[in-house]
Amino acid sequence: MPRRPILILAAIVLLIAAGLGGYAFLGSADHRPSGSGVALVGGPFSMVDQDGKRVTEKDFLGKYMLVFFGYTYCPDVCPTELQVMTAALDQMGPEASRIQPIFVSIDPARDTPAVLKAYVGNFGPRLIGLTGTAEEVAAIAKAYRVYYAKAATSGSGTDYLMDHSSIIYLMGPDGRFVTHMAYTTDAAKLAAELKETLRTSP
Repeated sequence: MPRRPILILAAIVLLIAAGLGGYAFLGSADHRPSGSGVALVGGPFSMVDQDGKRVTEKDFLGKYMLVFFGYTYCPDVCPTELQVMTAALDQMGPEASRIQPIFVSIDPARDTPAVLKAYVGNFGPRLIGLTGTAEEVAAIAKAYRVYYAKAATSGSGTDYLMDHSSIIYLMGPDGRFVTHMAYTTDAAKLAAELKETLRTSP
């Protein structure tokens, strides 16, 4: 056989071998892309509740957590969402006992435990308010992928508004993220989604 066809044939064989080798390498258990499929939302935290008690995520294990981030001076979004959460849990009846609603302040400078206590009392006895130092608030907000910042058009001193995410998070009894609900979710839809989650969980 002439030399040139032999060289071409050898090159083809080498390319096929390299392709098969690369396929085997990428397909092996050690080199496949890995991922748990679980959203990286939530995690350890240490905060203070409306009674001045230090609490962590471990205090809520065994129950679902319905979590919303906001602040007590919020003029509309926060009270609206907390009313939706309260109404949804009221609609659920006894099943609501498996869920702990939580309001996390992103305004620690003004939202002291005493301020939180007066505020969360407007939304029934179930709601727990959490606050802490600026560092503790930043840590839990980062864990939950929450955006917050003082509004650029705010006033000075203690007269200011806060920009923040408006999402309700549902965390499982093991502390892991289950799902989230948008700001537009009404009480009836939220109650239905919560009931479905409880129905399909242990």
